[in-house]
Amino acid sequence: MSSAIAVQASEPDNYYGYRSFKKGKFEFSRDEYFVKVKWPKGSHLMPADVFLRALQRDVAWNFFYGTVNFDHVFGTLNHYGTVDMFAGRFNDAYRNAGLDYVETFSSDDLMATFKAVLDDWTNKGYDPFAAPEETANPYGRKNGSNVDAISRQRVTAQRMVGCAGDTPVRTDANGYPVNRHFADVPQDQPEIHAEQGFEDEVRAFNLFGYLSRSDVTWNPSVCSVVRESLYCPTSEEFILPVEHGNDRVEWFLQMSDEITWVVKDKETGAPRANVTMRAGDIAAMPADIRHQGYSAKRSMLLVWENNSGKIPELIASGKAPVTPVKF
Repeated sequence: MSSAIAVQASEPDNYYGYRSFKKGKFEFSRDEYFVKVKWPKGSHLMPADVFLRALQRDVAWNFFYGTVNFDHVFGTLNHYGTVDMFAGRFNDAYRNAGLDYVETFSSDDLMATFKAVLDDWTNKGYDPFAAPEETANPYGRKNGSNVDAISRQRVTAQRMVGCAGDTPVRTDANGYPVNRHFADVPQDQPEIHAEQGFEDEVRAFNLFGYLSRSDVTWNPSVCSVVRESLYCPTSEEFILPVEHGNDRVEWFLQMSDEITWVVKDKETGAPRANVTMRAGDIAAMPADIRHQGYSAKRSMLLVWENNSGKIPELIASGKAPVTPVKF
């Protein structure tokens, strides 16, 4: 956290032990079970685990592409340099009642507050990145911290996992055991036979083996890069902690098992579709929706992103479509 950025926080509460935080006209507080978010036009309660798992992704993803809805009321909208923090902005009922509210902050400024909240409100033994079966519960009074869990860095390979000087392939030796749900995934690595002189240029790795060793859920990491094309595979279990509102088309390839996606209108939250994806299925998530995934067993998903910073403006101006194909 930059020392030049101030974080407004109270002293720890005498009963619950947690600090309260302010950012602009938003106020955040928590007790044993719930987080309360207040703004000039209203307030909203969220279960502590729902808030912390969403906050962890918003921090790890650096606000990600487009909108990160923590739930149907609160969230952030990334403008890539600045971030809107909102309540009710993407909820028809709140907007119609005049209860919606938005403030804009520099990305670094809001990130400093979010990191401070995450650090103070995450207790010993609780990992917001983990599936519920893999971690202690987040409830109760203030009890220590879990800095190692919340400070994991999202993998962002510069070329590809396994390339010289890039992100290493995961192994037992570097602290990544095979997950309990992926015990049957082969761990052998591909053989490489490079032409003489290209030994340092040709690389390959076992993607299924790599994902079987993921120690986080719902955290797409950049594993290969070709110009603006990013392959972002991830392992999924339980519920995607946010409703992600796209500002570009996302392509999903279901690599194993099954995920059910609940798809809603981005602006209003009205239901659009339920999509069940099984191994081998491919879907494109349009740029005018929000989506949330449900995975009963840990599964593998490949997310293909176009990283171009021009796309949100092209879509907003109508110069680019919100879907890749019109039938």
